[in-house]
Amino acid sequence: MKVTAIKTPVVKAGEDLQLFLEKNLKNLPEKSIVVITSKIVSFAQNRLVPVTTDDPAERHALAQAEADLYLAPTASKYNIMLTIKDSLLAVNAGIDQSNANGQFVLWPKNLQETANQLWQFLRERFGVNELGLIITDSKTMPLRWGVTGTAIAHCGFGALINKIGDPDIFGKKLAMTQLNVMEAVGIAAVFEMGEADERQPLAIVSEIGQPIIFQTRPPTKTELANLVIRPEDDVYAPVLMSADWQKGGRGE
Repeated sequence: MKVTAIKTPVVKAGEDLQLFLEKNLKNLPEKSIVVITSKIVSFAQNRLVPVTTDDPAERHALAQAEADLYLAPTASKYNIMLTIKDSLLAVNAGIDQSNANGQFVLWPKNLQETANQLWQFLRERFGVNELGLIITDSKTMPLRWGVTGTAIAHCGFGALINKIGDPDIFGKKLAMTQLNVMEAVGIAAVFEMGEADERQPLAIVSEIGQPIIFQTRPPTKTELANLVIRPEDDVYAPVLMSADWQKGGRGE
Protein backbone atom coordinates (compact mmCIF):
# COMPACT_ATOMS: atom_id res chain seq x y z
CA MET A 1 0.00 0.00 0.00
CA LYS A 2 1.33 3.42 -0.98
CA VAL A 3 0.25 6.52 0.96
CA THR A 4 1.03 9.93 -0.53
CA ALA A 5 0.31 12.84 1.82
CA ILE A 6 -0.33 16.18 0.09
CA LYS A 7 0.86 19.55 1.40
CA THR A 8 -1.65 22.34 0.88
CA PRO A 9 -2.30 25.97 1.81
CA VAL A 10 -4.19 26.51 5.05
CA VAL A 11 -7.94 26.11 4.55
CA LYS A 12 -9.97 29.20 5.36
CA ALA A 13 -13.36 29.27 7.03
CA GLY A 14 -16.12 28.93 4.46
CA GLU A 15 -13.73 27.94 1.66
CA ASP A 16 -15.15 26.00 -1.28
CA LEU A 17 -13.92 22.48 -0.53
CA GLN A 18 -14.51 21.14 -4.04
CA LEU A 19 -12.39 23.94 -5.50
CA PHE A 20 -9.74 23.27 -2.83
CA LEU A 21 -9.61 19.59 -3.80
CA GLU A 22 -9.46 20.44 -7.49
CA LYS A 23 -6.48 22.76 -6.92
CA ASN A 24 -4.51 20.40 -4.69
CA LEU A 25 -5.14 16.98 -6.26
CA LYS A 26 -3.24 16.72 -9.53
CA ASN A 27 -4.41 13.28 -10.63
CA LEU A 28 -6.15 10.28 -9.15
CA PRO A 29 -5.30 6.73 -10.27
CA GLU A 30 -7.95 4.09 -10.64
CA LYS A 31 -8.49 1.93 -7.54
CA SER A 32 -7.17 4.63 -5.23
CA ILE A 33 -8.70 6.16 -2.08
CA VAL A 34 -8.67 9.88 -1.31
CA VAL A 35 -8.36 10.64 2.39
CA ILE A 36 -9.53 14.01 3.75
CA THR A 37 -9.12 15.17 7.32
CA SER A 38 -12.39 16.16 8.96
CA LYS A 39 -10.90 19.47 10.10
CA ILE A 40 -10.84 21.01 6.63
CA VAL A 41 -14.39 19.81 6.06
CA SER A 42 -15.40 21.55 9.30
CA PHE A 43 -13.62 24.75 8.22
CA ALA A 44 -15.39 24.67 4.87
CA GLN A 45 -18.72 24.25 6.69
CA ASN A 46 -17.90 27.03 9.17
CA ARG A 47 -18.26 24.59 12.04
CA LEU A 48 -16.21 26.92 14.24
CA VAL A 49 -16.93 28.49 17.62
CA PRO A 50 -14.63 31.20 19.05
CA VAL A 51 -12.89 30.34 22.32
CA THR A 52 -13.85 33.11 24.74
CA THR A 53 -12.44 31.84 28.04
CA ASP A 54 -9.92 29.44 29.53
CA ASP A 55 -12.68 27.81 31.55
CA PRO A 56 -13.07 24.13 30.45
CA ALA A 57 -16.80 24.49 31.10
CA GLU A 58 -17.08 26.30 27.76
CA ARG A 59 -15.78 23.24 25.88
CA HIS A 60 -17.86 20.90 28.05
CA ALA A 61 -21.07 22.76 27.18
CA LEU A 62 -20.30 22.46 23.47
CA ALA A 63 -19.46 18.76 23.81
CA GLN A 64 -22.69 18.07 25.68
CA ALA A 65 -24.68 19.81 22.94
CA GLU A 66 -22.87 17.92 20.17
CA ALA A 67 -22.92 14.46 21.76
CA ASP A 68 -25.52 11.73 21.51
CA LEU A 69 -24.43 10.44 24.92
CA TYR A 70 -21.85 11.78 27.35
CA LEU A 71 -20.22 11.21 30.71
CA ALA A 72 -19.74 14.13 33.08
CA PRO A 73 -16.19 15.55 32.99
CA THR A 74 -15.89 14.82 36.70
CA ALA A 75 -15.78 11.11 35.75
CA SER A 76 -12.33 11.71 34.21
CA LYS A 77 -9.13 12.57 36.07
CA TYR A 78 -8.28 14.76 33.05
CA ASN A 79 -11.53 16.78 33.23
CA ILE A 80 -12.59 15.68 29.74
CA MET A 81 -15.89 14.28 28.52
CA LEU A 82 -16.16 10.80 27.08
CA THR A 83 -18.92 10.84 24.50
CA ILE A 84 -20.69 8.77 21.89
CA LYS A 85 -21.39 10.67 18.67
CA ASP A 86 -22.48 9.17 15.35
CA SER A 87 -22.01 5.70 16.88
CA LEU A 88 -18.35 6.45 17.66
CA LEU A 89 -16.68 6.70 21.05
CA ALA A 90 -14.93 10.08 21.11
CA VAL A 91 -13.41 12.55 23.53
CA ASN A 92 -15.40 15.79 23.81
CA ALA A 93 -17.64 14.78 20.87
CA GLY A 94 -14.70 15.26 18.52
CA ILE A 95 -14.33 18.96 19.36
CA ASP A 96 -10.74 20.10 18.80
CA GLN A 97 -8.64 23.23 19.29
CA SER A 98 -5.43 22.21 17.52
CA ASN A 99 -4.60 24.07 14.29
CA ALA A 100 -7.70 26.17 14.91
CA ASN A 101 -6.27 29.61 15.82
CA GLY A 102 -8.39 30.32 18.90
CA GLN A 103 -11.50 28.44 17.84
CA PHE A 104 -13.27 25.23 18.74
CA VAL A 105 -13.60 23.03 15.66
CA LEU A 106 -16.76 20.91 15.72
CA TRP A 107 -17.22 17.73 13.72
CA PRO A 108 -18.67 18.29 10.23
CA LYS A 109 -22.40 18.19 9.72
CA ASN A 110 -24.06 15.61 7.48
CA LEU A 111 -20.90 13.50 7.34
CA GLN A 112 -22.14 10.75 5.04
CA GLU A 113 -23.91 13.12 2.68
CA THR A 114 -20.75 15.24 2.51
CA ALA A 115 -18.58 12.20 1.80
CA ASN A 116 -20.96 11.10 -0.97
CA GLN A 117 -20.95 14.54 -2.60
CA LEU A 118 -17.15 14.91 -2.51
CA TRP A 119 -16.69 11.38 -3.87
CA GLN A 120 -19.04 12.04 -6.79
CA PHE A 121 -17.33 15.36 -7.55
CA LEU A 122 -13.86 13.77 -7.63
CA ARG A 123 -14.97 10.88 -9.85
CA GLU A 124 -16.45 13.28 -12.38
CA ARG A 125 -13.69 15.89 -12.19
CA PHE A 126 -10.81 13.41 -12.60
CA GLY A 127 -12.61 10.88 -14.79
CA VAL A 128 -12.01 8.00 -12.38
CA ASN A 129 -14.38 5.04 -12.25
CA GLU A 130 -13.11 3.05 -9.25
CA LEU A 131 -12.37 5.53 -6.49
CA GLY A 132 -12.82 5.57 -2.73
CA LEU A 133 -13.03 8.43 -0.26
CA ILE A 134 -12.52 8.54 3.51
CA ILE A 135 -12.99 11.39 5.97
CA THR A 136 -10.74 10.97 9.00
CA ASP A 137 -10.11 12.31 12.48
CA SER A 138 -7.74 11.42 15.32
CA LYS A 139 -8.56 9.01 18.11
CA THR A 140 -7.10 7.63 21.29
CA MET A 141 -7.15 3.95 22.23
CA PRO A 142 -7.96 2.61 25.71
CA LEU A 143 -4.89 1.39 27.59
CA ARG A 144 -2.48 2.91 25.04
CA TRP A 145 -0.82 6.35 25.01
CA GLY A 146 -0.77 8.24 21.73
CA VAL A 147 -3.22 8.98 18.95
CA THR A 148 -3.92 7.30 15.65
CA GLY A 149 -6.26 8.08 12.81
CA THR A 150 -9.83 6.89 12.51
CA ALA A 151 -12.31 6.85 9.63
CA ILE A 152 -15.56 8.66 10.39
CA ALA A 153 -17.14 8.41 6.92
CA HIS A 154 -16.43 6.65 3.63
CA CYS A 155 -17.75 6.25 0.11
CA GLY A 156 -16.96 4.28 -3.04
CA PHE A 157 -15.89 0.92 -1.63
CA GLY A 158 -17.00 -1.86 0.65
CA ALA A 159 -15.91 -0.87 4.16
CA LEU A 160 -15.80 -4.45 5.46
CA ILE A 161 -14.19 -7.57 4.02
CA ASN A 162 -15.99 -10.58 5.47
CA LYS A 163 -13.62 -13.42 6.38
CA ILE A 164 -16.17 -15.45 8.35
CA GLY A 165 -15.97 -19.06 7.22
CA ASP A 166 -12.53 -18.66 5.65
CA PRO A 167 -9.87 -21.10 6.91
CA ASP A 168 -6.87 -20.03 8.93
CA ILE A 169 -3.42 -21.55 8.23
CA PHE A 170 -4.43 -24.73 10.08
CA GLY A 171 -7.82 -25.10 8.37
CA LYS A 172 -9.89 -23.79 11.29
CA LYS A 173 -12.75 -21.65 9.99
CA LEU A 174 -12.88 -18.07 11.19
CA ALA A 175 -15.97 -17.36 13.26
CA MET A 176 -16.06 -13.55 13.64
CA THR A 177 -13.31 -11.97 11.58
CA GLN A 178 -14.15 -9.03 9.33
CA LEU A 179 -11.49 -6.65 8.04
CA ASN A 180 -12.39 -2.99 8.51
CA VAL A 181 -10.99 -1.50 5.30
CA MET A 182 -11.90 2.12 5.93
CA GLU A 183 -10.41 2.11 9.44
CA ALA A 184 -7.17 0.42 8.39
CA VAL A 185 -6.64 2.76 5.43
CA GLY A 186 -7.61 5.79 7.52
CA ILE A 187 -5.06 4.93 10.22
CA ALA A 188 -2.24 4.53 7.68
CA ALA A 189 -3.14 7.76 5.91
CA VAL A 190 -3.36 9.89 9.06
CA PHE A 191 0.04 8.61 10.15
CA GLU A 192 1.54 10.02 6.94
CA MET A 193 -0.57 13.19 6.98
CA GLY A 194 0.60 14.13 10.48
CA GLU A 195 -0.98 15.72 13.55
CA ALA A 196 0.92 19.00 14.05
CA ASP A 197 2.13 21.66 11.60
CA GLU A 198 2.67 19.43 8.54
CA ARG A 199 -0.21 21.05 6.58
CA GLN A 200 -1.02 17.76 4.84
CA PRO A 201 -4.81 17.43 5.16
CA LEU A 202 -5.11 15.22 2.08
CA ALA A 203 -3.66 11.88 1.07
CA ILE A 204 -3.97 9.47 -1.84
CA VAL A 205 -3.78 5.77 -0.99
CA SER A 206 -2.95 3.50 -3.93
CA GLU A 207 -1.43 0.12 -4.73
CA ILE A 208 -3.55 -1.48 -2.01
CA GLY A 209 -2.70 -5.14 -1.56
CA GLN A 210 -5.98 -6.31 -0.06
CA PRO A 211 -8.79 -7.08 -2.56
CA ILE A 212 -10.92 -3.99 -1.97
CA ILE A 213 -14.34 -4.00 -3.61
CA PHE A 214 -14.82 -0.60 -5.24
CA GLN A 215 -18.39 0.55 -5.83
CA THR A 216 -19.86 3.02 -8.31
CA ARG A 217 -22.44 4.21 -5.77
CA PRO A 218 -22.52 5.51 -2.20
CA PRO A 219 -22.88 2.95 0.60
CA THR A 220 -26.42 1.76 1.28
CA LYS A 221 -28.21 2.20 4.61
CA THR A 222 -27.74 -1.51 5.26
CA GLU A 223 -24.00 -1.34 4.58
CA LEU A 224 -23.65 1.64 6.91
CA ALA A 225 -25.70 -0.11 9.60
CA ASN A 226 -23.47 -3.18 9.34
CA LEU A 227 -20.52 -1.04 10.48
CA VAL A 228 -22.16 -0.13 13.77
CA ILE A 229 -22.27 -2.18 16.96
CA ARG A 230 -24.76 -1.21 19.65
CA PRO A 231 -23.03 -0.70 23.03
CA GLU A 232 -24.96 -3.60 24.55
CA ASP A 233 -23.77 -5.94 21.77
CA ASP A 234 -20.14 -4.82 21.81
CA VAL A 235 -17.40 -7.06 23.15
CA TYR A 236 -16.63 -4.18 25.51
CA ALA A 237 -20.24 -4.03 26.75
CA PRO A 238 -19.23 -4.77 30.38
CA VAL A 239 -17.35 -1.45 30.36
CA LEU A 240 -19.61 0.57 28.10
CA MET A 241 -22.87 -0.42 29.76
CA SER A 242 -21.61 0.18 33.30
CA ALA A 243 -20.97 3.88 32.58
CA ASP A 244 -23.45 6.54 33.67
CA TRP A 245 -24.28 7.85 30.19
CA GLN A 246 -26.40 10.99 29.89
CA LYS A 247 -28.28 12.08 26.78
CA GLY A 248 -26.59 14.92 24.95
CA GLY A 249 -28.13 17.54 22.72
CA ARG A 250 -28.21 15.19 19.73
CA GLY A 251 -29.58 12.30 21.76
CA GLU A 252 -32.67 14.06 23.01
